[in-house]
Amino acid sequence: MEKNGLNGVVIRATSGFYYVQSGTHVIACKLRGRMKQNRYSVCVGDRVQFVPTGEAVGAIEQVLPRESFLKRPEVANVNQAILTFSASHPQIDFGLVDRFMVLAELSEIPAILCINKVDMANPDDLQSMLEIYRQMGYPVLLVSAKTGQGVVDLQKVLYDKVSVFAGPSGVGKSSLLNTIEPGLRLTTGELSQKIGRGKHTTRVAELLPLSGGGFVVDTPGFSFTEFIEMNPEDLRFQYREFRDKLADCHFSSCIHQKEPQCAVKAAVNAGLIAASRYESYSELLLEIQQTKRRF
Repeated sequence: MEKNGLNGVVIRATSGFYYVQSGTHVIACKLRGRMKQNRYSVCVGDRVQFVPTGEAVGAIEQVLPRESFLKRPEVANVNQAILTFSASHPQIDFGLVDRFMVLAELSEIPAILCINKVDMANPDDLQSMLEIYRQMGYPVLLVSAKTGQGVVDLQKVLYDKVSVFAGPSGVGKSSLLNTIEPGLRLTTGELSQKIGRGKHTTRVAELLPLSGGGFVVDTPGFSFTEFIEMNPEDLRFQYREFRDKLADCHFSSCIHQKEPQCAVKAAVNAGLIAASRYESYSELLLEIQQTKRRF
C-alpha cells in the first residue's frame, strides 16, 4: 500500500486506538513510536496526519495545532457550544443559562442559545430576557423538536462545524438531535448510550458525524467542576458585557461588589447591564469564594 500522508479528524479514542475519519472512511490508528515516547496527548476532535499501514488501519504521524480545547470532557477544536434549554417543562432558568455561558467563555468557545419546546409556551413571554443575550452578541434560536419549528435554522448553524450540545436534563437535546439527524437514534433522556455501556467502562467523548457536514460531540457538555478551579477575580472576565467597563473601575482589582467607583455597578444602575446578569454574577462569585475558603 502506498504510504501517502493523509489528514483526518479523531472521532473516537479507546483502548489505545484512535479512530480517524478521513473523507467517508474511518481508520483505526495507533500513535507512532516517537509520539508515544514523547507522551504526546491526542484526544477526540484533534486534526491529525496519518499514514495507512493496512486495510482500514494506520499510524498517526502528527497532530495539527488546536484552535480550541474543552477540558472536561477533553475535546479539541470545538467550534461552538449549543446551550440548549426549554421554554417549558422544565421552565428556563436564566441563572443556569449564565453558568453555561461562563463555561463557554472560559473555554473560549462561541455560544449559541437554543430554546427548545417553544410549542409548549408563548415565546413572547421570553423575548425580554432573550433580547438581553441578543444584545450581548449571543445568537438565539427558537426551536421545537416536536413540530420542527426552527430545526432548519439549527441545521444550518451546525453545518461543517464541531458542535457541543450542553444544557440541563429534560430539555430535549436528544430529541432535537434525532430530528436533525434521524440516523443517530439517540436515547431520549440522555445524549447517548452508544458508548460507555460496559460495567467498568469510563465515559468518553465521541464525535458523531452529521450527513449535512460537521459533527456533534457525544458528551454531557460542560462540567461545573471548572468553577472549583476558578479564581474569584477571574469570573468578571467571563461576563462579556462587563469587559469594556473594567478599565473604568477605580480599582484594577475590582470585583464589582462593595468597591467604590465601580463602573460595572454604575452600568447596572443606569440600565446598561441587565440586573439579572449582575445578580447571577454575584451569586456565582459568592459560591466560588466560599468554595476557595473550604480548600
